[in-house]
This record gives sequence, structure tokens and C-alpha cells, in this order.
Amino acid sequence: VQLQASGGGLVQAGDSLRLDCAVSGRSFGSYAMGWFRQAPGKEREFVASISWDGGSTYYEESVKGRFTISRDNAKNTVYLYMNNLKPEDMAVYYCAADSTAAGNRWSGAYEYDYWGAGTQVTVSS
Repeated sequence: VQLQASGGGLVQAGDSLRLDCAVSGRSFGSYAMGWFRQAPGKEREFVASISWDGGSTYYEESVKGRFTISRDNAKNTVYLYMNNLKPEDMAVYYCAADSTAAGNRWSGAYEYDYWGAGTQVTVSS
């Protein structure tokens, strides 16, 4: 299984971005998926997750109402729509796949067994 994140870039505060994560393999539709981020000097943190069928989504508190996670199982892709970006959102964003989907909120990095390489999001104030 390979994950390829894309869509990062340099934006101004208040702007929007959409991150895409394309996943190889036939079993994407059974995976829970998540987005994490890591800012310089900080631990990797949970951003959002989505169940295998898209029916359940979860968000880190600081992004609720601004970010939306979604998936298209026909395209083997998960998305992160980020609105009203703030300087504190600046980080490398990683997508991850939980092939067992056995968890609850899928907010722990330990729950994921496949990771993409990350895409940089830079927000200028």
C-alpha cells in the first residue's frame, strides 16, 4: 500500500487549500483514513479521520468548523479541505491508512499502519 499526499503550498491567513491523498491497492474502501500534521519542533498531531465508508468523521478541536475530511472510494482518494487557514496550521501534513479500521476515532498515530510522505502547508500572516 502506498499513499501519496499532494496539494500543499504557500497561502495567506484566511485562504483555503485542499489536500489529496491517493492510495494504491484494492482495499482502500475498507481502510479508516486519517490526516496528521507536524510543525517544526513539535510532535505529530491528529487532525482528522474518516471511517471506511465515510459515515463517521472526527476532528481535532482547533480545526473543527474549518477543516473537512472526505473520501471517494471509487478514486481511492481521501481529501482534507482546509478553510480559513491560520499561521498555527502551518506544518507538514501526512495522510495515513488503518487497514484494520478496528479503532474508534482513529486519532492515535499508533493505529495506522501505512503513511504517506507528507505535504508542506505554509501559512503567512
